Amino acid sequence: MIAPASLFGIAVTFGWLSLFAVGGAAAAIPEIHRIAVELNHWMSDTQFADAYAISQLSPGPNVLIVSLVGYHVAGIAGALVATLAMCGPTAALAYAVSRLLHRAGNSPWPSLIQQALVPISIGLMAASGLVVAIAADGSMAAAALTLVAAVIAAVTRLNPVWLLLAGGLLGAAGLV
Repeated sequence: MIAPASLFGIAVTFGWLSLFAVGGAAAAIPEIHRIAVELNHWMSDTQFADAYAISQLSPGPNVLIVSLVGYHVAGIAGALVATLAMCGPTAALAYAVSRLLHRAGNSPWPSLIQQALVPISIGLMAASGLVVAIAADGSMAAAALTLVAAVIAAVTRLNPVWLLLAGGLLGAAGLV
């Protein structure tokens, strides 16, 4: 049986975090990592990196990482509580904001706020990539592979599936 305090802690953690996840759950990865790995010791760096990889490979929204962290902490109940806590407050906030924007009419402030949030979202997502790379890369070869893949993805139009396949083959061969 899961202690209610654990579920309450999960709900409070992800409920507050959801309100600061500008750009979605992917933008909150650094803070989710900090909370799950460094503060609460719910999981190790490797477990977090694995959960992140599974959440990104699985069909569905990128909020699945929250479900996997909740599951790791408190089983199915933890997964449900974490997911609802991450989605509920932001859904309510999005509804309220959409009502305000609808009332704003031709006012310039909604556009200004949206333009201001774009670089914040991009920065948070870049930080997410860095946190996951640091958590997952256990060797210099793995870090170098991550860096090379990031550069190739940034400067070419190569489908990322090929980069994932190449990384998987190098890992299977024991080179990283």
